[in-house]
Amino acid sequence: MIKAIDLRKGRTVIWEGELFIVHDSEHVTRGKGRSLMQVKLKNYKTGAIIDQRLNVDDKLETPFVETKDYEYLYQDGEQYVVMDNETYEQIHVSGDLVGEATQWLKPNEKITCEVYEGNVISFEVPHVVELEVTDTPPAIKGATATNQLKEAILETGVKVRVPPFVENGTVIRVDTRTGDYIERAK
Repeated sequence: MIKAIDLRKGRTVIWEGELFIVHDSEHVTRGKGRSLMQVKLKNYKTGAIIDQRLNVDDKLETPFVETKDYEYLYQDGEQYVVMDNETYEQIHVSGDLVGEATQWLKPNEKITCEVYEGNVISFEVPHVVELEVTDTPPAIKGATATNQLKEAILETGVKVRVPPFVENGTVIRVDTRTGDYIERAK
């Protein structure tokens, strides 16, 4: 059991007898009233998202979920193929479950999945990934004096704002949670 105040994005809970994944949670305080949790829950089976208000002391059941490390291999149509690092078993994961993580995926990337009753229910890329810059305008002389960023397209097709000294072919580190440039890879 888990208190509603402890709900975080990506957490798996059982609500009204069904498996849900916390899509978003926000702690709301009112002037004189009690505080509550405004939560968006995504139904694992149907994909429907529901809004729910819970008292901070409400308890929700948490299922046994196994967290395993996988290696992303390739995309097969709408499916993404990952490999279990221990058994070398290949598993197909739906594109709906992968979601926005696709913009950070490249072959052989280490990922973390949660498995419930033999089914993958969540897909998470590392918080920091290294990607190569494939297209960015050349540096302008004198632009280093000011802290202006330019747009760069990375090998996965995602656009990121980078400092002017970053050139095509440079491998950079990017925060996958915010999409921000961190530094050049070593």
